[in-house]
Amino acid sequence: MSLKVVVAEDAALMREGLVGVLTRFGHQVCAAVGDAEALMAAARAHRPDLVLTDIRMPPGLGDDGLRAAVALRRDRPELPVLVLSQYLEQSYATHLLDLGGQSGVGYLLKDRVAAVTEFADAVAQVAGGGTVLDPEVVRQLLRRRQDPLGRLTPREREVLALMAEGRSNAAIARSLYVSVAAVNKHIGSILQRLDLPVDGDAHRRVLAVLAYLRN
Repeated sequence: MSLKVVVAEDAALMREGLVGVLTRFGHQVCAAVGDAEALMAAARAHRPDLVLTDIRMPPGLGDDGLRAAVALRRDRPELPVLVLSQYLEQSYATHLLDLGGQSGVGYLLKDRVAAVTEFADAVAQVAGGGTVLDPEVVRQLLRRRQDPLGRLTPREREVLALMAEGRSNAAIARSLYVSVAAVNKHIGSILQRLDLPVDGDAHRRVLAVLAYLRN
């Protein structure tokens, strides 16, 4: 099956290599771009059958590619998206799997694609509505599910440990030499990352401490 594909990759050699592989397998690359803004424009102009994108790219050199993919899926929930990244980030993988019911999505690590045919098969599977994940991505996601505290940053773990000691936000701020506003922000992030129900801040705080003590 021939597909119309938009490719987004900021490394020129990698981008041209992807175009060559896709063309070799009979696909039409309707645009090959090097930044997230160009990806958005190309995908909306060409309405491709698949978007193939890196995560980290200009203009911000952060998760611009992933955020562009999320925006495109918001416009077209059925649009298949395959991420080909050098980095394994659990938060990126989770965010990607939240796109449109987990259908038509893929996350492959560049250095772990063993063969061109393996890559071509992944393109076909994602375009057909399947989900393709690198085995290492699956292992990381399972590990994260088993240990909810794995979702927290080191600083958030410090804040949660002090919460478990029964310290107030002001006391935590003094201990960590940060502002109370910064502590409030960390606690909000902790509650969100642990997927705690919204039953009142006090109750959620207790649940967060219990999660810490269990681990």
